[in-house]
Amino acid sequence: MEQLNERYRSLLQEADTSFVRYLHDKVNWKARMVAIVGERGVGKTTMLFQHIKLHNDPDNTLFVSADDLYFADNRLYDLASMFYKNGGLHLYIDEIHKYPEWSKELKMMYDSFPKLQIVFTGSSILDIYKGTDDLSRRALVYVMHGLSFREYLNFAKGYDFPAYNLGQILAGKVQLPGIDHPLPLFKEYLTNGYYPFFNDVEYLQRLKSILNVTLETDIPMYAKMNVSTARKLKQLLFIISQSVPFKPNYSKIANMMGSNRNQLGDFMVYLEKAGMVMQLRNQPSGIRELGKVEKVYLGNTNLIYAIADNRPDIGNLRETFFLSQLKVNHAVTASNRADFVVDGHTFEIGGQNKKRKQIAGLDDAYIVKDDIEYAYQNTIPLWAFGFNY
Repeated sequence: MEQLNERYRSLLQEADTSFVRYLHDKVNWKARMVAIVGERGVGKTTMLFQHIKLHNDPDNTLFVSADDLYFADNRLYDLASMFYKNGGLHLYIDEIHKYPEWSKELKMMYDSFPKLQIVFTGSSILDIYKGTDDLSRRALVYVMHGLSFREYLNFAKGYDFPAYNLGQILAGKVQLPGIDHPLPLFKEYLTNGYYPFFNDVEYLQRLKSILNVTLETDIPMYAKMNVSTARKLKQLLFIISQSVPFKPNYSKIANMMGSNRNQLGDFMVYLEKAGMVMQLRNQPSGIRELGKVEKVYLGNTNLIYAIADNRPDIGNLRETFFLSQLKVNHAVTASNRADFVVDGHTFEIGGQNKKRKQIAGLDDAYIVKDDIEYAYQNTIPLWAFGFNY
């Protein structure tokens, strides 16, 4: 345990608190058990160290990684017991999915140590969702998404812009003091601004590595796939990346991939829960119905650049950006007349020459244009929706 504490103290000293992710202030840090889930690379571990540094007493706090060699010969429960008996109050566990039967031990810890707060993260989202089912009455689960355009500007360029709610965005209230022309920065974000490691020289290569681990390890382990079946996940993701956007014809795609239709549907669910794709559904007709999938997008625009061999389709990029930003705080569905419906508002996405044809006669409808800098009446610049969180 001494070595674990030394590693924790060393990492804590290096934690930079100058920029803290949007999710931090949404978490109920007083809860006894908190789960932070999200795809690999979005900054979950960093946020834990920042919270410890800003709000906890390091002397009654411990941070460990579940894949530490310490746990080759020691149980997580026994560590928690020893820590608790010595006055420990806050136990942070990173990459919990790498510890066998983790949900059972966390449940035991929760029930045995009433004054111990347990905060854990997981990058293998599928395993975390499965495990937190056992902890449903104990753990509060929060999902961390990648950087919004607003966060990218604050983190990468040193600004301090606030978030705006949807009503403020639609009213043209988003202000960028100090930035005369946001479009070059917006294009930069679309290419390499979604993940906090955007400064890496080999950014897209690192992103491809994250993709490979998710497709070759995380999903196959969860779904108990063999190698050949796992390879089909890559094939499916590539097909989606080449589409404008992808309108699912499961029977046709299944034939192309040598799979059956039901298997393809399972693949889509796995990819969606792992943050690799977003499925846009229509508005359900009944309360209990789940809308039909109308379109499938990659999880964010950076993934398009990482996967697509040629120049990405601009229409696909625009719609992917809009959906990836708005789905964090809103339910987004497909529109029968335009592209999206969000909280009763209808949106048609396009370039600066986009006409009002699709929304003619619709109440509460907006044109969202790329390549424009300012809002005018019900025409809103695409980049402004990146200030939603």
